[in-house]
Amino acid sequence: MKIITIHNICKSYKTKKALDNVCLDVEQGELFGLLGVNGAGKTTLIKILCGLTKKSSGSVTIAGLDLDNDVSKIKEIVDVSPQETSIANNLTVRENLEFFAQIYRNNDATFLQEIINTFRLEEVLHQRAKTLSGGYKRRLSIAVALVSKPQILFLDEPTLGLDVFARRELWSIIQKLKKTVTIVLTSHYLEEIEKLCDRVAILSKGILLKVGTVEEIKQLTGATTFENAFITLVEESNA
Repeated sequence: MKIITIHNICKSYKTKKALDNVCLDVEQGELFGLLGVNGAGKTTLIKILCGLTKKSSGSVTIAGLDLDNDVSKIKEIVDVSPQETSIANNLTVRENLEFFAQIYRNNDATFLQEIINTFRLEEVLHQRAKTLSGGYKRRLSIAVALVSKPQILFLDEPTLGLDVFARRELWSIIQKLKKTVTIVLTSHYLEEIEKLCDRVAILSKGILLKVGTVEEIKQLTGATTFENAFITLVEESNA
């Protein structure tokens, strides 16, 4: 069942096209990856789908709701963890979770405890967020995004700037989340896309190059590795 349908989405900033007639679908329960170098249009697309930026043209349907007419309803069923960690630095980890739970009127203490357990936050519950390591800050930022119990979770570069150990730990957590929520993840880490995503869309300069599983994209390009497939597609698009 398709939970997101994107048809001919365009986004222009004066003379620059950030997105150029992008079309793709995301299945319910899927972990879908958006891959591309910096400036490919990944973050712009996420912002459009979340209702944070207006598209220039095209159409989007999310969970049967039209983005143009039902944006307020869509915002109730989606949440986003942006590149910049969206947490209150002077609050403790527990206070952050409880604060956002109050905003979303979520009084389910059992659910909050499940989030704490899933993200392995027990050891830092009483630490102020500003004292956390980069890895824990990213965990908390994603945990906060789940407090609203979204149907769709957008993760924008979730492991950007993390060391290899923190990245692997977060991968493990994201893999567990895919059982309960549809995830759209942007990344420019090829290994991350290979490890986590059911399918991936490759963007370059706002243009959708290919959509499919990692293996399908390798077969389409005749490449033996996903890295070679990605480089081939991007270089061909720039030729």
